[in-house]
Amino acid sequence: MKRLGDMLLNRGPFSEIVLGNTALARAMIESGTEVITSYPGSPTPEIASALLSIPGDRRPFYFEFSTNEKVATEVACGASLNGRPACVFFKSVGLNVAADSFIQLSLLELTGGLVAVIGDDPGANSSQNEQDNRHFARMAYIPVFEPSSPAEAYQAYLDAMDLSRRKKMPVIVRMTTHVCHGKEKVAFGSWSGASPKGPPAFDSTGGPSVPLTAAALEMKRRALAKLALVACETDTPSFWELRKGTDPTRGIITAGLPYRSLLDVLEEADRTPDILRLGVVHPLPRTAIAEFLGDHPEVKILEELDDFLEREIKALAFDLAIDISILGKGDTDDWIGEYTPDKVAEVLEKTWPGLVSPGARRESALQPRPPQMCPGCGHRSAFHAIKQALADEDITVADIGCHTLGYLPPYSLGEVLLSMGHSTGTASGLSLFNDSRRVIAFLGDSTFFHAGLPGIVNAVFNNHNVTLIIMENGTTAMTGHQDHPGAGRNARGPAEAISIRSVLEGLGVKSIRETDTYSQKQLTSLVKEALAEEGFSVVIARHPCMLKYTREQQRKPDYRPKSVEILQEKCDRLHVCVESFGCPSFQRNEDGSVFVSPDLCIGDGSCIQTCPVKAISVKKDRKEGAE
Repeated sequence: MKRLGDMLLNRGPFSEIVLGNTALARAMIESGTEVITSYPGSPTPEIASALLSIPGDRRPFYFEFSTNEKVATEVACGASLNGRPACVFFKSVGLNVAADSFIQLSLLELTGGLVAVIGDDPGANSSQNEQDNRHFARMAYIPVFEPSSPAEAYQAYLDAMDLSRRKKMPVIVRMTTHVCHGKEKVAFGSWSGASPKGPPAFDSTGGPSVPLTAAALEMKRRALAKLALVACETDTPSFWELRKGTDPTRGIITAGLPYRSLLDVLEEADRTPDILRLGVVHPLPRTAIAEFLGDHPEVKILEELDDFLEREIKALAFDLAIDISILGKGDTDDWIGEYTPDKVAEVLEKTWPGLVSPGARRESALQPRPPQMCPGCGHRSAFHAIKQALADEDITVADIGCHTLGYLPPYSLGEVLLSMGHSTGTASGLSLFNDSRRVIAFLGDSTFFHAGLPGIVNAVFNNHNVTLIIMENGTTAMTGHQDHPGAGRNARGPAEAISIRSVLEGLGVKSIRETDTYSQKQLTSLVKEALAEEGFSVVIARHPCMLKYTREQQRKPDYRPKSVEILQEKCDRLHVCVESFGCPSFQRNEDGSVFVSPDLCIGDGSCIQTCPVKAISVKKDRKEGAE
């Protein structure tokens, strides 16, 4: 990490093979971005990892993990209004959380400039949907840069910040999973070092900054005028690329990852169409597109997810009376999933049969691997214990986090999922006119601070008959162990931890129980007690994230790996460890005997209490590297 931090502060120019997210971090530094905020969410967390690899006293920027995406947006907005170049980044569905404030950004005079990096997730690799955030940009009158590679991401951020500062308006850099995580050699520019911070520049007379009554209409008019100026500026070859093929009768208009996949699948094609790659997808470069349409009798619009480009380009062709066949989305499959090379080959084969050679399809023979909780995870121990307290007819409501995986076998807990922090509110609705089925909601500690509080306040205020189980592991685990307000640290060092119990008591919650999740019998008993009460009750099920804890232990010089073992003379092959507890460290031989994988087991021992015949024991004197 030290080497990464040194690379990011290199005065340059230089070249390096980096992730798309790392390229963005360098662009933030080169562009003089002074304030950077975020709430962690895949596919963007590596931006924060790169920024935090720079020691705090050497950072030429302020960085924070905010409590949620809305707050992150507001902090960046306030900084920009005060003359500070600012950036906010988060994942696709994070924009839903930020939307109430995000939608207002274009109405303001953002003196310092503000770039929003949005990590969209075609394929729903780490999200509950595939939402296409280009629609938000249209609704909010915000330009969108869409890079297709790490090198383009680096340049897109520099261009976006420059545009944002000159126009005093927000600009989106829309990343997708493969562009965030793809690697490429990027030629970086020079950096002169941290520039001295100027005085606060907020000036209310430069607004207005309060969109009320007639002012809101004038602010909208100003936002539309800015967007029109941007459209003129980005309708130049600096923001799009024309790639000539060997078949002038066919053309393809595309952007982002689909462009790279398209180049891949056309490598062995006999006759290749012309390609117009768009670097800015809102507002569209109308002149460039109109000329491209006029030069080709048939054009394919190749884009992931929704028909965003297709609709606008078809409308443009209609307005200009261009006689052309525009081929867009076909069947339902064209709307779903990432446009990897295999997907693009499939789409092109349906559009122009025979264009793509059969060798362009390289479907993976790998079997899908279901997600699962890590060995030693406190959530596994919690679910195993909680299930003992529940009846088959009880209703369980999931939330976002590692504990969402409790929905999968063997636990099968958490039957409804909407968004971060929804569980208490949704559970409250399920409890109404419900005298026969108990309702249990789950909530992670990071999500508690992110979006869980309003639902809890509502449950207290309206005395809903719900038991909430807060799964506290001390970190934002699923996205890479980022700190949250209860962790005792922030991005700059130690910070006072906010006690979840104290917050609950402050909100008026009367029934609060808590225990370590490894104390399975006690957790089962506490959940039974809570469910026996009328009204709103909370059980805090606490245990540190063992993946984070184990990594920290491995850094110590006296670390020795631990493991458990199966006492074969005691094991009667009831398979509780495999089928009910479900730790992946336990595996079965063909004869039904159970063994422990030494590559997976961390020796935490939470499994020992689950065996009804006490056939699991801590392995003695395990040496590092021993079999």
